Amino acid sequence: MPPRSEEPRRDAKGSRRGSSRGEPREPGVGGISDARAYTPRGRTIREGGGAARTGGGTEQRRTPRSSRSGDPFRPALQVLDGGRTGATRAGRRETAAGGRAGVVRTVSARSARESFDDDEPPPRRRPGPRRPPRPTAARRPVRKPRRPPKLADPRRRLRLGTLLALALFATIGIRLVFLQTVSTPAYADGGLADRVAVVELPAPRGAIYDRTGAPLAHSVEARYVFADPTRVKDRLTTARLLSPLLGVPVSELADRMKKRNLPGTTTPSQFVYLARGVDIDKAKQIMALDLAGINVHRDERREVPGGDLAANLIGFVSQDMNGIEGLEMKYDDLLEGQPGKKTYEVGQGDLAAPIPGGYSQTTLPKPGSSLTLTIDRDLQFMTQRILSEQMAQTRGSVGAAVIIDVPTGEVLAQASQPTYDAADPGDSAPTDREDAATSFIVDPGSIHKAITYGAALQEGVITPDTAFPVANTIRKGDTTFRDTHPANGQKMSIPGMLAFSSNVGTIEIAEKLGRDRLIDYQKRFGLGQPTGEGMPGEAAGRLLPASEWSDSSYGSVPIGHSVDATPLQMAAAYAAIANNGTYVQPHLIKQVIAPDGKKTPGATPVTRSVLSPANAAALRRMLEAVTTVDGPDGRATGLAAAVPGYRVAGKTGTGLRYDNGRLQPGEVGSFIGMAPAEKPRYVVAVFVWSPGGEGGAVAAPAFREMMGFTLRHYRVPPSATDRSPKFEVFPR
Repeated sequence: MPPRSEEPRRDAKGSRRGSSRGEPREPGVGGISDARAYTPRGRTIREGGGAARTGGGTEQRRTPRSSRSGDPFRPALQVLDGGRTGATRAGRRETAAGGRAGVVRTVSARSARESFDDDEPPPRRRPGPRRPPRPTAARRPVRKPRRPPKLADPRRRLRLGTLLALALFATIGIRLVFLQTVSTPAYADGGLADRVAVVELPAPRGAIYDRTGAPLAHSVEARYVFADPTRVKDRLTTARLLSPLLGVPVSELADRMKKRNLPGTTTPSQFVYLARGVDIDKAKQIMALDLAGINVHRDERREVPGGDLAANLIGFVSQDMNGIEGLEMKYDDLLEGQPGKKTYEVGQGDLAAPIPGGYSQTTLPKPGSSLTLTIDRDLQFMTQRILSEQMAQTRGSVGAAVIIDVPTGEVLAQASQPTYDAADPGDSAPTDREDAATSFIVDPGSIHKAITYGAALQEGVITPDTAFPVANTIRKGDTTFRDTHPANGQKMSIPGMLAFSSNVGTIEIAEKLGRDRLIDYQKRFGLGQPTGEGMPGEAAGRLLPASEWSDSSYGSVPIGHSVDATPLQMAAAYAAIANNGTYVQPHLIKQVIAPDGKKTPGATPVTRSVLSPANAAALRRMLEAVTTVDGPDGRATGLAAAVPGYRVAGKTGTGLRYDNGRLQPGEVGSFIGMAPAEKPRYVVAVFVWSPGGEGGAVAAPAFREMMGFTLRHYRVPPSATDRSPKFEVFPR
């Protein structure tokens, strides 16, 4: 097949096929050339302001094209009404009416040739005079096309959107980095609460032991029984089943299991104690009943094996193992353990078991430290028993007894009467739980005379051989002081004054000693301030300041009145006499045992010199007269306190009791002594207050029994009684 020629086809006459030149056309029908005569906007030359000229013949003229478009088909596409404008149609109608056969054609001026002109030059204008313009119909008003709305610059919007997207992703990235680095622990632990279990690891409370290691109070594992009232189905039936095991009345148990709201809220209570400190065996029986809403949990119970043994010293604890009274309260911080806990991840539902490799943290419990007291359990038991038996002779009385180891100041026994069961303190009265030895404030009475005579010896006012006439009475201020054993003006020795407890002789010696020196020795012997033994709430007593002394005070203070002291203070003062004049602070704490078994000795007691050893020995020898003088001149006041086989030095006393500043009826009978007198090992002090005044008849016999047991208990050899001194009350 021959290739297609790129030259345009020509007909037999040699003209281009499709050309309109030289061929007759129907009037009003234009060809492609007619389309070229339109402007790009489709307006004719006539509409654009040009003048279209038409001749009288059929000759047709075109204006030259002023320009060419880059798109050869654009003018053809803009032809309106097939290339025939309204003006052309009007002209054709006029031509038909005037008998003209010519065709009027309007074209637009072009500035350049277009691609489809076939490279033919535009027709030239013929020279000659211009034809007068052809009258045309009225021109239509040119409609200005609407300008399209100006759109925003898309590049600006693109830049803004890009910036916003970058800022958003940057913020998200920074937050992710922050969460993964800085806040990781907080968010990692945030969900632990929903999947962890916490188990408390109990820490037992420390024990309290006597000096030999025997337990006075210790904790044992137990269980507490509790109820969830919202889950209990039948209160009465549940109470009937639990009552025999818990020892609680059915009505009380049923009342505890009533549904009630938490205080101040509308939330129902889901926990109530039914019993504390239940034995493990009983707890197992309760669990075997499988009662709805009833459960048990680990508890701790404080046991006091001795019941009332040293109960006034030990005190007791609450159900939550907090010290309430006594040493349990004083050393609660030391005895109390710090519970531990184990926190670990568990599964949910039926898989509520520790997750292997999951979160687990254990805080080990720290058991409380234990106390070893200076108390001897056996001696404490006998002291309490003797005091109780002796006081059974009186009614409504209060008694106290203290036994001190002389060289060390250790308190071996400290008893109070009445007492209570520390294992069950609920039924006791507050007064039964007081430690009388440290809270029982009395006028010491004649037992104070040993301090007056000791100060006089130390200051050289008297000697062991001093003797002077003693009247039956002496008046100081508005008060007259008498002797119960009148001397009738006879010369009386110092041992005789002590044996017969002469008030007159003592006041005369104190007058020579002086007020200020007497007060000074009272303080040296430990009066007017707590001993610091270790008991909570220890009373300090009171000394009458020099500024408050009246004329009668010069008579009352030397013989132990107008002075407030406790039994322990007076016992410590006599222990100084027994310890060669050196005061040693009485104390109860021997050592502290840490949870790991390490033992730490108690605080070192305070010591100070009060009397010289010689004067202390001389005073002890004179005090032996109180338990030995028995002859034609009379009987000493302390014969009932003598211990067979041992030399005893001591002093009786009769004082008054004050309670909250009020003088109480009755008298306080007392006896404080030491044995063996030649080298004292122990000091025993007994105080008994009785509304009927029978205390004096109780104190000395109680001392004898307590001191005798103490000496035998510690296997102290008997004294050589044949070497006991002989005293002359009224020397010639």
